[in-house]
Amino acid sequence: VQLQASGGGLVQAGGSLRLSCAASGRTFSNFAMGWFHQAPGKEREVVAAINWSGIDTYVADSVKGRFTISRDNAKNTAYLQMTGLKPEDTAVYYCAADAYGLRAKVRGYDYWGQETQVTVSS
Repeated sequence: VQLQASGGGLVQAGGSLRLSCAASGRTFSNFAMGWFHQAPGKEREVVAAINWSGIDTYVADSVKGRFTISRDNAKNTAYLQMTGLKPEDTAVYYCAADAYGLRAKVRGYDYWGQETQVTVSS
């Protein structure tokens, strides 16, 4: 499956962004999806994940209450709604697909999209 992430940008602290991850090439609903971020000099971390149907989700403690993951299987797209953004959320963000199921860790995802930059100014 090919993944195309978009929606990043520059926003002030407290602002919001919605990232989108558009999938093509395979049946989107066969895959769990994840969002990840990687700040300069740091390891890539899972931000949120969602199972194939959208019923089960995982959100990292660092963004819980501020970020929401969702998906629209009819549109072959996963989303990461980010609110209450903080400067520490500044990172490149990636989406990935996992044929196994919802996975709350970086390792194991089968397909990765390109990065989208999120910069939060203070």
